[in-house]
Amino acid sequence: MIELRDVVVAYDTRVILDSVNLTIQDGETLVILGGSGSGKSTLLRLLIGLQRPTSGQIIVDGVDVTTLSEEEFNKVRQKMGMVFQYSALFDSMSVGENVAFGLREHTTLSDDEIMRIVSERLGWVGLSGYESYMPNELSGGMKKRVSLARAIALDPTLILYDEPSSGLDPITSGTISMLIRGMQERLGCTSIVVTHDMQSAFYVADRIALLDKGQFIEVSKTEDFKHSPNPKVQQFIHGEAEAIDIVTRRDI
Repeated sequence: MIELRDVVVAYDTRVILDSVNLTIQDGETLVILGGSGSGKSTLLRLLIGLQRPTSGQIIVDGVDVTTLSEEEFNKVRQKMGMVFQYSALFDSMSVGENVAFGLREHTTLSDDEIMRIVSERLGWVGLSGYESYMPNELSGGMKKRVSLARAIALDPTLILYDEPSSGLDPITSGTISMLIRGMQERLGCTSIVVTHDMQSAFYVADRIALLDKGQFIEVSKTEDFKHSPNPKVQQFIHGEAEAIDIVTRRDI
């Protein structure tokens, strides 16, 4: 289980996350929604240890990871997989080498065993036989799938997805959504998905959380979220901008 307790992220007077509290249950898929600059990606960076909060606690399996050294956090991080918005593949490495990277860095497995896992994980994402391809030979959707294969190579208990369908056509986005759901079922892992894609959110989520101005204004099961009486939730679902009063003046 993951708990955020009164988490604050602030830069001088600019507050990104404002005393955020959230509990994420083992094995669930939580989708985090919010407008640009609402703090969604900051939240992912906090969970994976790429950023520390200004204050507050982040509890992972009973341990406050905000108190850990970088070396100690590395051990926790090995249980996590991250699928970045722009895939973040190593351009100089082949597909197989990208997927094998974490296995080589964090295990003592033989080359044969590593390549067996690489082949298996690529098969899980529909890319069997692509080990020797280079990232520049792949489409955007294929890069996302390689990124997912790399993320699951170490059998993580938590997978974080940062805008997994960003820049993809609707059909490819649907494929990625099916893979997210499939990985959760196959691995029994916890998944946290940051997205703007409402169709994907409703498909993959057990619960949905909406961030607004640094705070969660709604956290509920998917069906409850769809029918929430909160006007801001409905505005977000239907892509409706909030009304803004504009005063115009003609100088004479």
